[in-house]
Amino acid sequence: MDESGDSRRPQSGPAGTGPGDGPGKGTPPRRDLPGGGILMGRPFGVPVYVAPSWFLVAALITWVFGGQLDRVLPDLGAARYLVALFFAIAFYASVLVHELAHVIAALRYKLPVRRIQLQFFGGVSEIEKESETPGREFVLAFVGPLLSLVLGGLFYIPLRFVERGTVPAVLLGGLMISNLIVAAFNLLPGLPLDGGRMLRAVVWKITGKPMSGTVAAAWVGRALAVGTLVGLPLLTRSGSLGNDAGEISGMDTVTDALLAAILAAIIWTGAGNSLRMARLREHLPDLRARSLTRRAVPVEAATPLSEALRRANEAGARALVVVDATGEPKALVRETAIVAVPEHRRPWVAVSGLAQDLTDGMRVPAELAGEALLDRLKASPATEYLVVEETGEIYGVLSTADVERAFVAAMARPAA
Repeated sequence: MDESGDSRRPQSGPAGTGPGDGPGKGTPPRRDLPGGGILMGRPFGVPVYVAPSWFLVAALITWVFGGQLDRVLPDLGAARYLVALFFAIAFYASVLVHELAHVIAALRYKLPVRRIQLQFFGGVSEIEKESETPGREFVLAFVGPLLSLVLGGLFYIPLRFVERGTVPAVLLGGLMISNLIVAAFNLLPGLPLDGGRMLRAVVWKITGKPMSGTVAAAWVGRALAVGTLVGLPLLTRSGSLGNDAGEISGMDTVTDALLAAILAAIIWTGAGNSLRMARLREHLPDLRARSLTRRAVPVEAATPLSEALRRANEAGARALVVVDATGEPKALVRETAIVAVPEHRRPWVAVSGLAQDLTDGMRVPAELAGEALLDRLKASPATEYLVVEETGEIYGVLSTADVERAFVAAMARPAA
């Protein structure tokens, strides 16, 4: 399935998320998150992680499927759980193929992919940029369910030639059905599922506005969440899913209700995240280094803090830049360090003791804006940055705290 709103790409499996909305370009500058599990490999150069929650699901699938095998193949005995474990691994291998389809399409369109993660309800591909056109968005979302449909067909072909009531027949049949379910579920037309991304692309194409597509697909996604919460237990209880309604126990009812609640929560949350990140991306161009920069005054390293602050107050500045004898900037005085110095100590503390040496990554062109600005800040995490003109002249100091406040303000503004 797929969700996107951060830069996360779709999640496949009984619950999913879609393209472009995870912790990528639409988030405030921050350090990279941990890998997210056990690194299993790097197909196409993209790291694949297995989250700890996967092992819980694998155990659950093994237990449930093993119980079903006891009715279908009673002669297996305890070996049925080994067969069930093989099924769980093969199913998640299918989920990985689904995600790799998204990844290959993204790489084909020159969209950077951060990672794939196999987790509780499927997999998620974290793609760090939005598609540039609705056509690419549609293709990027559709290839995942398409591959799941193809896998379902591939499992059906050998199923026709194996003897019924055997282990191969049960495994092939289970994998065929599970891939068809994954494809069908992901094609539901609501965010954060792949079908929601496809609906978003269609509305985007018709209206010319990506935000209109996101709003439409997100509200359909929320409707799907409510429908899942209410409808899934009712369908199971009525026997409409092929089960015998007369054999449903109280525990089965509780399990179905819990599963429905989890699925509904994932879909509802993913739809909301997609709306939130779309609104943020719409206002992202408003984030400009020049407009967010604090005026700064240059001071030499030996200058007492009290004197440096006096000069800043006279100039109406809010930042200090340490320069050498030629006026070349060498360091930035950290705001948090200034606050930590008691007022009576400031005449005796030199600014050099409160400064952070400048690195190339801490020099930001004044004209940077939007995603380009965020990319620059994320590449070199710091609390303050020196903002310079094209000529190299000091324009001021950009504080990460100001950028984060601008993000909050952007999120609070209504969408156009």
